[in-house]
Parts: sequence; C-alpha cells; structure tokens
Amino acid sequence: MRIASAAALIVCALFVAPSHAQKRYGPGATDAEIKIGNIMPYTGGFSEYGAIGRAESAYFRMINDRGGINGRKINFVSVDYGSDITKFVAFAHDLVEREGVLLLVSTWGAPTNAAIRAYMNEKEVPQLFVADTDSANDDPTHYPWTMGFQVSKRVEASVYAKYILQNKPGAKIAVLYSADPSGEQWLLGLREGLGERASTLIVKALPFEYARPGALESQIAELKDSGADVFMNLTIGRFATQAIRTAYDTDWHPLQFIPNASLSNAAFLDPAAVAKAAGIISNARSKGWLSSQSQHDPAVQEFLEWMRRYLPDTNIRDANNVYGYEVAQTLIEVFKNCGDDLTRANVMKQAAHLDLALGMLRPGIRITTSPTDYRPIKQLYLVRFDGKEWQRFGEIVGN
Repeated sequence: MRIASAAALIVCALFVAPSHAQKRYGPGATDAEIKIGNIMPYTGGFSEYGAIGRAESAYFRMINDRGGINGRKINFVSVDYGSDITKFVAFAHDLVEREGVLLLVSTWGAPTNAAIRAYMNEKEVPQLFVADTDSANDDPTHYPWTMGFQVSKRVEASVYAKYILQNKPGAKIAVLYSADPSGEQWLLGLREGLGERASTLIVKALPFEYARPGALESQIAELKDSGADVFMNLTIGRFATQAIRTAYDTDWHPLQFIPNASLSNAAFLDPAAVAKAAGIISNARSKGWLSSQSQHDPAVQEFLEWMRRYLPDTNIRDANNVYGYEVAQTLIEVFKNCGDDLTRANVMKQAAHLDLALGMLRPGIRITTSPTDYRPIKQLYLVRFDGKEWQRFGEIVGN
C-alpha cells in the first residue's frame, strides 16, 4: 500500500506540477492583480486629453466588476503630470521603480513619450499603445519595448496631401506645425504626399511653440497674407481651438485640415464655436456614435451603455472617450492572450501578435501587429465637419 500510495503521489505530481509551473509573473502581477501605470495631463495646457485616462480607468472598473482577467483585478495607477514634461519623466521612473508596475499604457504626448522611450527600453518595461503618433513608436528594431496605437503623423499628413492633389490641384497651402521633431514629421508626411509638387503648392510653413500660445494670432495673420486657400492647421488640443477661431475671426476661410487628435466636438470644436469649424476636414477610424442611425449598431449600443453606467457625468460628444475605450479593450485582449504568463517579455510578445476587430472600429479597420509591425491601427477615413457633426466621405485609406 505504501508503494502504491507513493506511485499515486508521483502520478499526481506529474499532472499538478506543470499547471503551477505555467504561472509566471513579472513585477506588478500576482494571482490577485495586474498593476499597470499611466501618465496623463489631467491638468495644465493639455488637460482636455485627461478624458482618455478617465475612460480607460472606467473600462478597467467594468472589467473588475466582471471578475477581472482570470480572477486578477486590474490596478490602474494613473498619475497627473500637469502638462509638465519634467514631471512626466519623474513619474515614469516612480511607476517603474517604486510602484513596480508591470507596464505603462497609453502615456500621453509626443515629446513626453520621447523623453522616456530610451529609459523604458533600457529597463525592458513595456510602453504600450502610447497616446502619440510619432513614427518612433513603430520601430521594434531600435525600441522593442515601445508600441504605438494609431496611424502615424506622416501617414495622416500624406493622406491629406493626396486629397488636396485630387480635389484642389491648384491649391496654395499654408502650414502651421509645432517647432519640434513631432511637427517635423507632419511636414515630412505632407511633402511626401504632395511629391514633386510640394515646393510649389506649399506657399508658407510656420513653426509654433505650445509654450507661446500668444504668438498664434500673428502667425495665422502671416499665413493668411501668403494668399493660401488651404490651411494645414497641424495643432492639437486647445491650440487647435484657438487657431480655428482666429482664422475665422480674421475673415480667413480656407479649406482647413486638423489632426485626428483635435477632432473632439466637446473638447475642441464646441469651444471654438461650431459654426467657425464648419467645413474642416480631419480623419477618423471609429464608428460614429452620436447620430440616431448609428445607435442601432450593437457595438455602439454597448459603448453608450458603458458610458451611461461608468462615465455618467462625461460629455458624450468627446471623442477622447472612444479612444480610451479602444485602448483599454486592446490591452485586455493582450492580458487574455498572456494567460498565466504575466511577465513583461510575454506581454510584449502577445502585444506583437494581435489580430483583433474592435466593435467601435469602422468595418475594414482592424488591430493587427507582428514582431516587425508595431503600429496596431494602420487605416483611417476622412471626415468633414458640417457645423454640427462629423460626416464620413471617401474610402478607408492607409497602409
């Protein structure tokens, strides 16, 4: 009987031991929770984008209410850097070294993410789905621990350029772009899209500084005086609002383009006065959710119900809510694919093997990644503001 019992124990051990061995944890992950970090501008000059972090937090609350991921609750540590880049760097170090998070997700801004990119890769901590469209976020050769989320600035600007060539070939283009590497990418994409005609079609290009919003009025006056009939308003946030309002108030009414980051009705167009924004072109990737027709879509109904329950005091017209919703959904998919191997290396591995259809993405747009492709969303479609809502036109484009 002793021999039989010992044999039985050995057999049981053979079956039980592998299941325990399969559980592997990195910093911030346990049987009970997955701790993740986030840095957002909840206050300061870019505070409107804090809605993204609030939406992500709300989505993770919903996941936790449903039992978490394989019984593990999401511990979302989101901090406010007050739109101050020096605080951003300090917070990134604190989240990694003191809080011991498994990863950072959806950290906001181009210069801010650039400031911590080398650190995150040196420490081999995932910097996932950054809220920034810099091309460096799709560079797994040099930054294997950093991954973007949406279409890059260069692609976005080149799509605008191609639209101009097709629909306004005799255009005179004025460009307002930020005086930093991020702004240079906008300009590069525009020139790539215009090709050999760039030098003749672009009649004026002026860099601006977010630290000097008072200079925008004189710069827009200079752009208007160039005789341009197309305005590439490549500003984000409340600076886009100011540029839209200033151009209109100075009786300059060119065909105007703004980045996807500035298309939120509630955050940026309403403050500019929607009548002054009529006719502006931008781009989107998600389904509309405000029209009565779109609300028959089950995915839109699910989104609106989530908003009603988890963000009841948030403006439904703010597109930043959709962005946060989509990022959080994608991260949850990564965690599901990780199973019980919640190490940083496996998180990056699973993030680099996505093929995912999100309910709020327009049909034909999917989230796809590979070890050589760190740009999850690669398509977009153009939209035009009619003075009330954004209206889609044209086909899905991108690469």
